[in-house]
Amino acid sequence: MEIYDFKVKAQDGSEVSLADYRGKVLLIVNTATGCGFTPQYDELQKIYDELKDKGLEILDFPCNQFGSQAPGNDGEIHSFCTGRFGITFPQFSKVEVNGENAIPLFKWLTDNTEFQGFGKSPMALMMNGIAKKMDKDYKNNGKIKWNFTKFLIDRNGRIVARFEPTDMKNLKSKIEDCL
Repeated sequence: MEIYDFKVKAQDGSEVSLADYRGKVLLIVNTATGCGFTPQYDELQKIYDELKDKGLEILDFPCNQFGSQAPGNDGEIHSFCTGRFGITFPQFSKVEVNGENAIPLFKWLTDNTEFQGFGKSPMALMMNGIAKKMDKDYKNNGKIKWNFTKFLIDRNGRIVARFEPTDMKNLKSKIEDCL
C-alpha cells in the first residue's frame, strides 16, 4: 500500500481519493475543536496560506477519540473551524485514528511511524502523564497519543516526519524542505 491507494470521506460526505493529491506535499492532521491544541489551527492556516501555491495541502481529520474534544457533526465542526480560525484547507469527515475502527489511512500512518516523544516542555510533561494513563506502553508503539498529531508526506508519497501535538517548532521548515 502507498498513500495514494487510500480513499477518505470528505466533510460533505463524498469520497476522495488521495491519488488526487499525487505530487503534492501533504500534512495530515487529526484535530479536535475543544482541545488545548486547537489554537494550532491559526498556525496551520498561516503555513497553508504561505505554502499552498508551492504545493502544500493540509488534510484535516477531526477525531473525537481523545477526551471527547471534537463533539458535534461534520457540519458543526466545519462551521466552527472556518468561522473561528478561517481554515481554507480541506477538512474531512470525523474519523477514528486508533483501534479497530480506525480508518485505513491512519492505520497505515501509525504502522509506518514511531512515537518520538512529546519533548521536554511543561506541556510535554503533562502529555506524558495523560498518554501513560491511556496506554501504559505508549512510548513503545506508533498509536496516536492525542489530537493534533501531524504526518508530513513528501511529493512522492513517502512519510517524512511525524510531529506530536507538542511539536510545532520545526514543522514549517520541514515542510519547506519537502517543497
